[in-house]
Amino acid sequence: MLPDVKKILYASDIDKGSRPAFRAAVSLCGHYHSEITYLHVIEPLSASAQSIVQNMISEADLNELHDQSLENLKFKIEERIQRFCESELEQNEILDEGAVTSRVEEGTPWKTILRVADEINADVIVMGTRTHSAMGQFLLGSTANKVMHNSKRPVLIVPL
Repeated sequence: MLPDVKKILYASDIDKGSRPAFRAAVSLCGHYHSEITYLHVIEPLSASAQSIVQNMISEADLNELHDQSLENLKFKIEERIQRFCESELEQNEILDEGAVTSRVEEGTPWKTILRVADEINADVIVMGTRTHSAMGQFLLGSTANKVMHNSKRPVLIVPL
């Protein structure tokens, strides 16, 4: 059994199949009366993609577009959380106001997840993982595997 859980970091790629992992985070939250930080990590553009974009758009316009995109994505995540709560939770299960906050960060996903877990002092990290071939898993690894092997806190992996 997990020790007292007050802060849950839920890391999501916001793909359609990610609901089971969010359900697990909400279940923990309800059981422990804790808080969830819903994190989505955006990988930065590769150097060549950045070069192409910079040749097409001025730096000021690019920065403005970047900031707007992050805000739009955060709004989308907050809407998704609201829809989830309305469709999935019964009246007596409604999360406390402010129990779920959202963050959108840029960086290498597994490193960013661990950094944010440290920043918020998460008691547990919850995330889903999709099945891959054994060879693909061996060669590339997955974000969930990297988080699990490098985390100093418990990680709950939910198969999607």
